[in-house]
Amino acid sequence: MKKKIDVYEHMGEILKGVKSGVLITGKADDKVNSMTISWGMLGIEWGKPIFVTFIRENRFTRSLIEKTGEFTVSIPVDDSAKKILSFCGSKSGRDVDKAKELGFTYEEPEMTSVPGVKELPLTLECKIVYKQAQDMNAMTEENRAKFYPQDVDSLFTGSNKDTHVAYYGEIVNAYVIE
Repeated sequence: MKKKIDVYEHMGEILKGVKSGVLITGKADDKVNSMTISWGMLGIEWGKPIFVTFIRENRFTRSLIEKTGEFTVSIPVDDSAKKILSFCGSKSGRDVDKAKELGFTYEEPEMTSVPGVKELPLTLECKIVYKQAQDMNAMTEENRAKFYPQDVDSLFTGSNKDTHVAYYGEIVNAYVIE
């Protein structure tokens, strides 16, 4: 069962989740993958609630999101999802079925084609309304050196040479899975 929520009333909880880690999920061609992020923004643009996620160019989840133009954000409401967040932040969906490996449950979406994750029940269903690749020349030298070292392979899970693409997702549905 899903309990609808008002995004604006839960902004603090959503941002607190992002700070400690949430899952971004993409789905395309019968493949579903969730990845952990702790960079994101929540706000209002064009009079719509927007969640902005930043995904490195070579990530598997990014390839899924590019195909459908949709993603979900799954946010924990307590500390029970630490194992899921750790695993999904260190393994690639190219190599492993994360849900199968950990036994977590994808929950049917209502307004997009992308499921949420039951074990991280606060869910935002998002449709991309804008995207933009980062420009390395517009970054400070300090951030460029720290987060985009050019001597680290793109497949490395931490800082590597790939920049991020910012995906602005209109939040078309928000709920807590009960």
